[in-house]
Amino acid sequence: MIVRTRRRPDPEAVAVFERLGVATVHEAMGRRGLTDAVLRPIYPGARVAGRAVTVLSQPGDNLMIHACIEQCGPGDVLVVATTSLSTDGMFGELFATQLAARGVRGLVIDAGVRDVAELTAMGFPAWSRAISAQGTVKATPGSVNVPVVVAGAYIRPGDVIVADDDGVLVVRREDAAQVAAKALARESAEQGKREKFQAGVLGLDLYGMRETLARLGVTYVDEEPEEPARGGSDG
Repeated sequence: MIVRTRRRPDPEAVAVFERLGVATVHEAMGRRGLTDAVLRPIYPGARVAGRAVTVLSQPGDNLMIHACIEQCGPGDVLVVATTSLSTDGMFGELFATQLAARGVRGLVIDAGVRDVAELTAMGFPAWSRAISAQGTVKATPGSVNVPVVVAGAYIRPGDVIVADDDGVLVVRREDAAQVAAKALARESAEQGKREKFQAGVLGLDLYGMRETLARLGVTYVDEEPEEPARGGSDG
């Protein structure tokens, strides 16, 4: 089944998520929505946010990735799940070339990618379970734009994917505007703390953690000074 859908998240919220990144948005939404840490970027420094276009494929078969490309457009992030665990290299440079031409921001795949050098040179970001040259077939059906589970996270078409060096996060489409507002408030609060830390204030004092340490029974003990070393004899 290939589902055609026009559902999109709030574009202003998506822009906020891309600027602030996974860690801030994750905290703002109550520490929910992260995929398992098995998904890692193929090169450092990439950061994207965009609408999820989902694919459910059989392991070792990338037919449905081909089928989904015409459903992708500017600002989208392709999200690929497989029906069982796979590390095969289901995605490579030719796929990325097609997607880049359509304005797609990047890829999240719970399987493997290959052509990493070419993808890096293109600047096409991908977060994957594995990197593998193992090829795939194009023989079995699957689905496009259906809910999927990717590395432990439930993702629906039209939800927001946020990804950077810290991992991959899913924000429900309906929650995007509210989460963006909370993320902006968190950014403002963090800037105030950053300025205090730069002035020499310690987190122990800013967060009132000295009282926590005392309540937990942590004590400070001064170490006894060492005795001076005795000189040796020349005779």
